[in-house]
Amino acid sequence: MKLCMIGTSYVGLVSGVCFADLGNDVVCVDKDLNKIENLKKGIIPIYEPGLEELVKKNYTNGRLKFSNNLKDSVIKSDIIFICVGTPTKKNSNAADLSQVYSVAKKIRSYITSKFKIIITKSTVPLTTGDEIEKIFSKKKSKKFFSVVSNPEFLREGEAIRDFIYPDRIVIGTSDDRSNKILKNLYSPLISKGAKYINTARRASELIKYASNAFLATKITFINEIANLCEKSNINVEDISIGMGLDERIGSRFLRAGPAYGGSCLPKDTKAIVTTANKFKTNLSLVKSVIKSNQNRSLLLLNKVNEILKGKIKNKNICFLGVTFKANTDDMRDSSTLTMIPTLSKKGAIINYYDPTGEKNHFKKIKNVTFSKNIKSAIHNSDLVIIHTEWNDFKSINFKSLIKKKNFIIYDMRNIYSPLKMKKAKIKYFGIGR
Repeated sequence: MKLCMIGTSYVGLVSGVCFADLGNDVVCVDKDLNKIENLKKGIIPIYEPGLEELVKKNYTNGRLKFSNNLKDSVIKSDIIFICVGTPTKKNSNAADLSQVYSVAKKIRSYITSKFKIIITKSTVPLTTGDEIEKIFSKKKSKKFFSVVSNPEFLREGEAIRDFIYPDRIVIGTSDDRSNKILKNLYSPLISKGAKYINTARRASELIKYASNAFLATKITFINEIANLCEKSNINVEDISIGMGLDERIGSRFLRAGPAYGGSCLPKDTKAIVTTANKFKTNLSLVKSVIKSNQNRSLLLLNKVNEILKGKIKNKNICFLGVTFKANTDDMRDSSTLTMIPTLSKKGAIINYYDPTGEKNHFKKIKNVTFSKNIKSAIHNSDLVIIHTEWNDFKSINFKSLIKKKNFIIYDMRNIYSPLKMKKAKIKYFGIGR
């Protein structure tokens, strides 16, 4: 099939490349010409394991193209995916849909007599598809188009695997013609065991938001239980295992750590609350999840203050990992965005290392330095904070690399065994331990 992906950020690029790898002819479109030219050269704008190789493979064999010509790309395609950003509005918790509607208006003018399926792949609130359909219906007969919701469920760091082996494929449409075409498009994945769900368009939109709100709730819940474990001398990992073995609960997203962040959970929890308000419904549970998560970084800062007995000034503090999770370069809503500036203001001398490189977020902050490797980052540390669970950090010989004798480890991902740290005579703190 001939597909057009509008937007070459995370969702659009990953989905487009994977569709091409399944044998479809795909054109990824972006208004940023520099981005398009870089993609043609194999320069990838995001960090995602395995993505660069797939881009080069499918671009070389001709199934994957990159273009900034929206009109030509739409005209030549059968299915158009809208994959633009839906960030949180400034001074509001609502999703900013301006890019979605702008693209929809442009697409409308390029549809003539050939039937097109218009798909929202971007995460959009309830009724967005209705509004897009209104935009098209003003100037086009419904026989020439169908507006469908097809949310993505891609985890950063595992996106390629999530696309190829999805838990489910959700198609929101009441149009039989579109449903048959899309079921055929996804047939290679369905044959591998993916569950294909055809539902109403509004239901499809809400499935995505409800899923993310629930995952955010699980993370926040176990983080709060971790707080209780620290006060009661219990290991939170025992709690996670004991809970996770209950099939009704499951083990995923039950690992205590920093606040949840990234491109999805923070903005989507806010957006679903805003949508609920629109329909005069109070999502009090989700509101409490948002508040708890926002307070998480402050709680971790208090723990750092406690570990250092209030003596933060002139202390050498190293952060291992600054992205919100491993296997991604995404800094959005990472706890480090709160922790590092705050500790700097209190007089700490901060070094950090992350496998994805130096971050612009910290370049102008006083006494914050990026180190190019683990050794140089930690060698002079009073306190090492393991913030992100990169594999690089799981087997460090701290005693041989850190020159100071009385250094402290604050392991926010519980990578290391407290017992082994005790035997090594290293002062060690974890989360919920």
